Amino acid sequence: MNNLTIKSKYPGKFITFEGVEGVGKTTQCARLRKYLEDQGKEVVLTREPGGTPLAESIREVVLDREDEAISAEAELLLMFAARAVHLSNKIIPALERGAWVICDRFTDATVAYQGFGRGQSLEFIQTLAENVQHSFWPDLTLLLDAPIELGLKRVAQRGESNRFETENIEFFNKVRTGYLHLLEQYPERIKSVDAVQTIDEVTSDILEIINNILD
Repeated sequence: MNNLTIKSKYPGKFITFEGVEGVGKTTQCARLRKYLEDQGKEVVLTREPGGTPLAESIREVVLDREDEAISAEAELLLMFAARAVHLSNKIIPALERGAWVICDRFTDATVAYQGFGRGQSLEFIQTLAENVQHSFWPDLTLLLDAPIELGLKRVAQRGESNRFETENIEFFNKVRTGYLHLLEQYPERIKSVDAVQTIDEVTSDILEIINNILD
């Protein structure tokens, strides 16, 4: 996949958070938002799949635990359908006006979950990404990494779960392998953070990366 080109294209910054279930992405997204807003920046916090009313509707279809099965192919296409809407209706307009966009998951998640986890063609995912994103990639991706068992334990403590969170350990091991593959492939864009640490320690590591790279 292509390296990021956003820095020369939009005045805003695009930061994504990635990782398997239970690594604390939601908490850290909110903390980074507050940190940046305290510095006077406009921040848009969003997520994938979702982020706009239409994309959120697609999210419900993808994550709903109803009886009707969704094939791996359909799941992949729905992810990119939601992403196309999200980009054109929310992410790009925010970046064009100079906002910082923080997104909980993006295309790296599709590679990890639908590619490595579901076994969908990485070449086909790349083709979809090129057609939907047009060489658009984040400025920075923060990969919160932790052993699968720890993440799933945290998910279980939360109570309710979606269709992905009920997958088995073998599936999530494949997903984590996908993320580590991307980390090795794109070291300039993707930075790993040890999510085994306390919440405050994870936040501290994230802010150090933000200040060192984006300032």
